[in-house]
Amino acid sequence: MSNKTTVTESATDKQTLSQTEQHYFNSYDHYGIHEEMLQDTVRTLSYRNAIMQNKDLFKDKIVLDVGCGTGILSMFAAKNGAKHVIGVDMSSIIEMANKLVKLNGFEDKITLLRGKLEDIELPFPKVDIIISEWMGYFLLYESMMDTVLYARDKYLVEGGLIFPDKCSIHIAGLEDSQYKSEKINYWEDVYGFDYTPFIPLIMREPIVDIVENVNVNTTRSQLIEFDLNTVKLSDLDFKASFTIQAKREDWINGLISWFDIEFPSPEGKKPITFSTGPHAPYTHWKQTVFYLKDDLECEKGDILEGHLTCSPNKMNNRDLDIYLDYEFIAKGVDSERRSKKNKNQYIMH
Repeated sequence: MSNKTTVTESATDKQTLSQTEQHYFNSYDHYGIHEEMLQDTVRTLSYRNAIMQNKDLFKDKIVLDVGCGTGILSMFAAKNGAKHVIGVDMSSIIEMANKLVKLNGFEDKITLLRGKLEDIELPFPKVDIIISEWMGYFLLYESMMDTVLYARDKYLVEGGLIFPDKCSIHIAGLEDSQYKSEKINYWEDVYGFDYTPFIPLIMREPIVDIVENVNVNTTRSQLIEFDLNTVKLSDLDFKASFTIQAKREDWINGLISWFDIEFPSPEGKKPITFSTGPHAPYTHWKQTVFYLKDDLECEKGDILEGHLTCSPNKMNNRDLDIYLDYEFIAKGVDSERRSKKNKNQYIMH
């Protein structure tokens, strides 16, 4: 089986793609993004450990690596008993993957194919296992989950495995008064001019950053869980409710979200998991912060409940439109004044 990794061999002509799609795939041409992902030890070691823990399940199996990047997951699979691995990627990094696969002695076991998976003809009619690192910020931003589900429906044998196969999104409240006010106040006086029309736009953009766990001041709530063995594309357009409770007297200025990941495991063994939350070690996904229109003055035990709606953006389905409606139910002293109800709208682009 021959590799097809050059531009001329690509199953997809990049020029035929929309500007947004071209931009997305071009971003993965650069080495920096792959360096960041490889150096994210939580991410990379979780995949390695999950594959090693399932050596028996990989033995003599055909594996598909969706969005293979530098080929690290393909090589983990080949090293741990896979009969053959097909790595697919649209970006030019696959040329480097080709060199790395040869350099590390896996050229007989790994076939690399350039192009969008939807355009590629695989050398096998079916595969036993799909591995993919498809997750984006807030789990679904710029995510390749659509492609993984396409691969599942077209190529995965019945009873085949997907690594990882479970993921969930979580939410909590946080105190972040100083940063939020700096962010807003800046626009009130820009070199002596009033730039306040920018404030609503700034507030609509969630921030991806590292949040200190000490700033999280409520209980957490699971928004949604996806099982990749059964989830449908339409399920990624969702509305979920949440209820969180204040843990101390403080201000809630926004909501923080993160996702957790779980891999399949042999019977009787604890599955490999990792979290991208503020309570867990650093990952390159960091956390996503949604600032609220209100600063909520909370006492211990006060309740914040609401709904979060997440949909792919109509113009660019890799972007996300997120709507948040919430009701803050204060108790005790001055509860009527402190209680609030509001709606927020965000776009991740």
